[in-house]
Amino acid sequence: FPTLVWFGHSSYFLKVNDFRILVDPVFSGNASPFRIFGKAFSGADHYDAEDIPQLDLLVLTHDHYDHLDYPSINKLHEKTKRIVTYLRVGAHLETWGVKSEKICELDWWESAELTSKVKITATPSRHFSGRTFKRAQTLWSSFVLEISGYKIFIGGDSGYDGSFKKIGSKFGPFDLALLECGQYGKYWPQIHMFPEQTVKAGQDLQAQKVVPVHWGKFVLSHHPWNESIQRF
Repeated sequence: FPTLVWFGHSSYFLKVNDFRILVDPVFSGNASPFRIFGKAFSGADHYDAEDIPQLDLLVLTHDHYDHLDYPSINKLHEKTKRIVTYLRVGAHLETWGVKSEKICELDWWESAELTSKVKITATPSRHFSGRTFKRAQTLWSSFVLEISGYKIFIGGDSGYDGSFKKIGSKFGPFDLALLECGQYGKYWPQIHMFPEQTVKAGQDLQAQKVVPVHWGKFVLSHHPWNESIQRF
């Protein structure tokens, strides 16, 4: 089965056979452009970008600071073969020195075959994008990763809606789904799921295993840090 290393929040490393994948790396210790907000819990930022091996694939789900981290990308892009992301984020990456030939931007339902055994498809999510004061300049996405006979759902951020059932019907069942489970609130249910909805999303996807992420590293909401996993 694929090897999974979770670094807290939505940063995780996957290895399937010898193919190495990293998703939404945030190793700078902060999930905000303002250092007084979004600081990682003490002890939750033990690993750095220098600890990550050579990568075959870097997946970026959207451009919020808790998912797209300039210091981490700056350290990782030279040892990364391909970067798959969503429409218009390439402008960010190229400004940061990433070679354009490494970048693959996908629209929802668009696919890229990276090797004969690795295919990735961008799928919808119910969220939004934006850095500093500009919103909706880039797309946001979840991804379906088909690799060496396994199907893995890379959830990104999303409120609960019918997309999960649609994706499950089209691509499921999944061997593994990584789904957000944290930083929710009663005033923003459209963009972040409650833990019970995370379970329902996993069922909609027909996932054999679900790993709840988007918790355990940053305080970006008002609930206790471990409430989300207890409710899940």
